[in-house]
Amino acid sequence: MSGQLLRLYIAGRTAAASRAIANLEAIVAGLAAEGQQIALEVIDILERPQLAEDERILATPVVIKKLPPPVRRVVGDLSEHDKVLVGLDLKEA
Repeated sequence: MSGQLLRLYIAGRTAAASRAIANLEAIVAGLAAEGQQIALEVIDILERPQLAEDERILATPVVIKKLPPPVRRVVGDLSEHDKVLVGLDLKEA
């Protein structure tokens, strides 16, 4: 895969999870409009608890940039798009 892989971990379909999903989809759409290839996965840890354990998820919602390395994490509703992009190392500060 030549683009980025983002995984959003949520704990059920809560209001915070819905906000995080909407915000991350907006971020991904903006990056895609710039020509970047983005794959987005949303994982509910209530349905797949082993993944939460494997990734050492302590709080949700959390987005993890898996590819390209290095791995980066941002916790919260992801409403501050610029801070999320910098935190995920997808944009320079």
